[in-house]
Amino acid sequence: MQADRKPDETVRLTIDGHNVLAYSFGTGPEVLFCMSGGPGAPCDYMRESHSHLADQGYRVVIHDQLGTGASDRPKDFSLWRVERFVAEVETVRQALGLGKLHLLGQSWGGMLALEYALAHPEGVKTLISVNGLADTPFTLLHMERLRSALGAETVAMMARHEAEGTTAHVEYQAAVTILERRHLCRLAEWPAPLQRSHDGMNMDIYGSMWGPNEMTCIGTLKEWSVVDRLHEITQPALVISGLHDEVAPPVAAQIKRGLPNAEIKVFPNSSHTPFYEEPEAYFTVLKDFLDRHRG
Repeated sequence: MQADRKPDETVRLTIDGHNVLAYSFGTGPEVLFCMSGGPGAPCDYMRESHSHLADQGYRVVIHDQLGTGASDRPKDFSLWRVERFVAEVETVRQALGLGKLHLLGQSWGGMLALEYALAHPEGVKTLISVNGLADTPFTLLHMERLRSALGAETVAMMARHEAEGTTAHVEYQAAVTILERRHLCRLAEWPAPLQRSHDGMNMDIYGSMWGPNEMTCIGTLKEWSVVDRLHEITQPALVISGLHDEVAPPVAAQIKRGLPNAEIKVFPNSSHTPFYEEPEAYFTVLKDFLDRHRG
């Protein structure tokens, strides 16, 4: 995997009156369009982990979603809506003339991929959900199970800080760090792009749409669900999860069951970032799926 690979093309687009940057690697006729998580995370961790697929005959495109990375960061909370992010993806696809996409979304990007496929099926060749979800309430049930492993006293402490609005407190953040090391990335040292994306999170977006941390959703996505519409997505789909994923394997299984033409892979030694935790196995599975659906 080539670190810090430079894009072959960087495109600045104006969307909703704001600048959004898109990065393109390779010139192949098959387009892999990646969408990063958060919501509110810069795309560094997905861009630098997946751009090497340009050497395998794919054009890899990813953008810093509005409010993240090198794109503009407006202070307008009305912008942080699922529908606007879907429209943003379609604007990027049309502006770059990308045609039908192999659409890969990670975490929040997986939620966005499902919403995009439902809104613009004509733009999707295949769908890859990496650590994604289709139903927030169902996902939170499993997240609560993972959080309970910290012990009743720690769970009560976190609940108290959440109720009092003091989630920046050192003891609360210490508990969050433990959860992230168990269920977000289990590597002893996080890859630099992942650390940059983690540290660069736009908390206006993240807090508004999700909440104070990965396992506490109190934002606008709290009741979000497309599980009853998954049957409408008929394109070939690959659903990926990690055995220790904060978005637990039963969540991936729920997506797989709902999609008419899907396969699933759970990586046994990964949590929320299998492309860093088990890169050889992950990219073997991903490339096999993509190669089977060329043309």
